[in-house]
Amino acid sequence: MTAPTTTAVRKGGRWIEQWDPEDERFWREKGERIATRNLVFSILSEHIGFSIWSLWSVMVLFMGPEYGVDAAGKFFLVAMPTLVGAVLRVPYTFAVARFGGRNWTVISAGLLLVPAVVAAVVMEPGTSYTTFMVVAALTGVGGGNFASSMTNINSFYPLRKKGWALGLNAGGGNIGVPVIQLIGLLVIGTAGAAQPRLVLAVYIPLIVVAMVLSALFMDNLAPVRNDSGAAKEAARDAHTWIMSLLYIGTFGSFIGYSFAFGLVLQNQFDRTPLQAASLTFIGPLLGSLIRPVGGRLADTHGGARITLWNFAAMAAATLVVVYASAQKSLSVFLLGFIALFVLSGLGNGSTFKMIPGIFQAKAVARGLTGEAAASYGRRLSGAAMGLIGAVGALGGLGINLAFRESFASAHSGTPAFVSFLAFYALCSAVTWAVYLRGARPAPAPATGPGTHDPRSERQPAYADV
Repeated sequence: MTAPTTTAVRKGGRWIEQWDPEDERFWREKGERIATRNLVFSILSEHIGFSIWSLWSVMVLFMGPEYGVDAAGKFFLVAMPTLVGAVLRVPYTFAVARFGGRNWTVISAGLLLVPAVVAAVVMEPGTSYTTFMVVAALTGVGGGNFASSMTNINSFYPLRKKGWALGLNAGGGNIGVPVIQLIGLLVIGTAGAAQPRLVLAVYIPLIVVAMVLSALFMDNLAPVRNDSGAAKEAARDAHTWIMSLLYIGTFGSFIGYSFAFGLVLQNQFDRTPLQAASLTFIGPLLGSLIRPVGGRLADTHGGARITLWNFAAMAAATLVVVYASAQKSLSVFLLGFIALFVLSGLGNGSTFKMIPGIFQAKAVARGLTGEAAASYGRRLSGAAMGLIGAVGALGGLGINLAFRESFASAHSGTPAFVSFLAFYALCSAVTWAVYLRGARPAPAPATGPGTHDPRSERQPAYADV
């Protein structure tokens, strides 16, 4: 039976009372149209959130000698938003069910005004480093947007469509990083490196536009409720932490490299702010655009397989970067570094597709079928996504701190890249050992819809997640 969809005015917003995307007739007649509309405006808001989150990767390019901040200090500045954004991803995940996806999108977009306006006030020589650190930390609210946006869109789509939908949502958001870097390039190239406030003059009105459009065109899903039991169960599940490790390798690399790329070019290859800005956006742009492709490949070939080969390729690209770094070859360095961006984006899509697939496989292994299995998968994957997204974002903090230490001690990024190479090798080994080694068909479900026979529980197969 098709689940009827009704929208009621409740709690000050648009609420859809019933939602069953796994019902193919419902999805065809109503669900897909509504989900697509919410996806479009979710991408817009998340896109601007990523731009504000990565604001200081641009602001540091405007900070010449008159600001009195050295290279190590700048790496620490761009690391602060990563830390705050990672921590905020946990409460932002649960805010969707508490306030509604549409309502929280409006609120979270509005919060972006705080760091944008404050940065416009303080961005000038003579401001203390402590003040810059506090303002940079405020931009972490943009990082929290990702968790709430992904949790919200995950609820709108059926399992068979999640890889593509989540990839589009995240990829469209990720593009906020190269877009603000392009705007920074435009400002530096036209008005000069003494006009950082022009970047904020672009984004403050865009934040207001995102708030208004989200309020007008998005919906809240009433069936989505916070489930403290699911959160605790997800936190106790080893796969949540294994996937967190893998997401450090993919998204942590993407966001860490995005924030640090311009500084690496300035300090390792003596690029001017304009020269650095003219190259900084390329990697994040390509990595963002390819993220949906990673999700689509995972839908077709299995997320674990794509993730394994992706980490192997990231290790190979890192070897190229290490060689170029040691030889001081800018062209080879750019080739390897941009390849890392592309592969990190591809891996972002494949790893996030694995999450709902893993918990769906666990449901089937427990003997659940039909809507009971789908409900179990949604509960656990939704709760796990917030934790995995938060831990994964901490990888960006680790990358910037590694660069800070590397340049402070060796005046080069080479030691940092060697440590990244070792980490990608570890991620490859974990992916193979946990999700691909000895893969076999999943066990037959217990008899009867929605039943659970404890005797049927055994290790599920994850090769196709």
